[in-house]
Amino acid sequence: MKDTADHGDTGQTENLDPLLLRQRDRVTGNEAPRIRTTKPRLSVTIDADTSQPIPAGGAGAPPDNSGGGGGGGGNFHKRIKPNDFGKSLKEGKAAVRRNLGIVMVLTCATNILILAIPVYLFQISDRVLTSRSTDTLIMLTIVIAGAVVMQAIFDAIRRFILMRTAVEVAAKLGAPILSAAAAASLNGTGREYQTLGDLQQLRGFLVSGTLISFLDVPFAPLFILAIFLVHPDLGMIVVVTSLLLFVIAFINQKATEKPFAQANLAQSKANVHLDSMSRNSQIINALAMIPEAVTLWGKDTAASLTAQVRAQDRNIVSAAFSRAIRLLTQVGMLGWGAFLAIQGEITGGMVIAASIIAGRALAPIEGAIEGWNGFVVSRGAYGRIVALLQGSRLQFEKLRLPRPEGRLDVERLLYVPAGTKQVVLNGLSFHLNPGETLAVIGNSGAGKTTLGKMLVGSILPTSGNVRLDLMDLRNWDPRQFGENIGYLPQDVQLFPGSIKDNIGRMRRDATDAEIFDAAKLADVHEMISTLPQGYETMVAADGAPLSGGQKQRIALARAFYGNPRLVVLDEPNSNLDTAGDRALARAVEHARQNRITVVVITQKPALLELVDKVMLLTDGSIALFGARDAVMQRIREDAQNRQQPPKPIGE
Repeated sequence: MKDTADHGDTGQTENLDPLLLRQRDRVTGNEAPRIRTTKPRLSVTIDADTSQPIPAGGAGAPPDNSGGGGGGGGNFHKRIKPNDFGKSLKEGKAAVRRNLGIVMVLTCATNILILAIPVYLFQISDRVLTSRSTDTLIMLTIVIAGAVVMQAIFDAIRRFILMRTAVEVAAKLGAPILSAAAAASLNGTGREYQTLGDLQQLRGFLVSGTLISFLDVPFAPLFILAIFLVHPDLGMIVVVTSLLLFVIAFINQKATEKPFAQANLAQSKANVHLDSMSRNSQIINALAMIPEAVTLWGKDTAASLTAQVRAQDRNIVSAAFSRAIRLLTQVGMLGWGAFLAIQGEITGGMVIAASIIAGRALAPIEGAIEGWNGFVVSRGAYGRIVALLQGSRLQFEKLRLPRPEGRLDVERLLYVPAGTKQVVLNGLSFHLNPGETLAVIGNSGAGKTTLGKMLVGSILPTSGNVRLDLMDLRNWDPRQFGENIGYLPQDVQLFPGSIKDNIGRMRRDATDAEIFDAAKLADVHEMISTLPQGYETMVAADGAPLSGGQKQRIALARAFYGNPRLVVLDEPNSNLDTAGDRALARAVEHARQNRITVVVITQKPALLELVDKVMLLTDGSIALFGARDAVMQRIREDAQNRQQPPKPIGE
């Protein structure tokens, strides 16, 4: 075993140069010599490589192999099935296919029954009027009326099915999409949450008239065949018109694809600005930044509207051409049909029936052209949903590990934000034993907050590893890992609900005892008791009616909920008063007594008296790391040497 300040390979204490802060020093002092003993103590470090198991009896009791959790009981961690988002996507697609199969059968029946009206007109013109038979008229009217009623019923049923299909898809994919978006946002821009809007777009398309037109298009050949049975010349007119409409549809798709994509991209950026405005409404109003915020939003919105207008103009022109061609086709059908009737090849009733059937054959194609924008947008939405669900890291099952003790190993940690070349963290390596406390200090921009986020898995390193009990964070079951850590971010946010719900992390299975234990451990029970409704006090999305310091202390209790093994506190006293500072000090001491590993990111000297080790970050690298007293002495000596005036030349 080795002293906490020494990770070197030599058996002697380092001789410190007080004038030099090397890139990475393991600082120790005479008050902390190397210790070797057979029993672990609070002030010693387990001497083990990260590739080897923790020695038996090291730094606490042996691990609980039950995998149970905190809060004083084994029911806190419950085995949860792996998030198979791919399976959820397949179930949603299977539901759509199954229901669309039924809809296609009803669509077939509907399109066949639509022929009742042309047949009725044909029979009246060629049979009833010539025979002057009232009985034939009555019977024919009854049959056709029944067919029309059945057609209306079938059409209503298929729309009911499509509506319920849209609801079923939203129900099956809503939770998986939100979970996958939350996971993907770690390495993304936050736009992943907009995939929920894509789900709404997909749901809207399933109940739109455009989908009905797409479903009716395959039955256009049925109507064209009926027209061929009337006369081949009329059938050829409809075939040529259909080909022209398909060409127009293809040209329309190519002409509108790029503008619609540009419009959607610009609108997505505008939505990001809108979300930012909603989250920062107070500062926008306080600093009179409304015109600037509106300008940022308006710039992207204007770009979206410009591209959308350009695409819609082209779509409208295509729709106008298709409508004109369809109407001219009906004129041509009536004119040529009249000529054929004059020649005695067909009757007048056939001409009228063929004209109506031709309109029905071409209407779905025209409707598909007019609704092409909705189809393109929905296709893009579906592609983003598929990419999100199939690419989510949450969908893979992880081995259920024993409850961690709290050993933390950081190995060669490197972080370069995506899309940049700036190195935020550069080759960080250090080690903490279970129950040890570490203070991370450094100037603004040194990478302290980024390091804190990496220790809890909020962001993933470009390279290197963060290990909890020797296991890389990425290989922990996400649910189990989250239940064994606590995190107090620099920007404290509470969820709408009661204080009790916020401390219990909004869990339905959180017990009153666990919530009370967390409040006592964080030393906030007394503060909560002064509130009018105590633990039942309702909190808004912005934290009202709590003050900034009260929000921070509630978030501190949330971090300690479930008796976690690792807690990371980022500037935990930035909003605290004197009483809050004392409560925070007691909370850190309680964590030490409960053998909880704590990492505190701070700039205030008061918290440095509570920790075992101190790390000084400079430009993303470890400048000093070791026992608290030795590191602070080294910093003081360096500051004194920097203040001494330079010696004259020659002395």
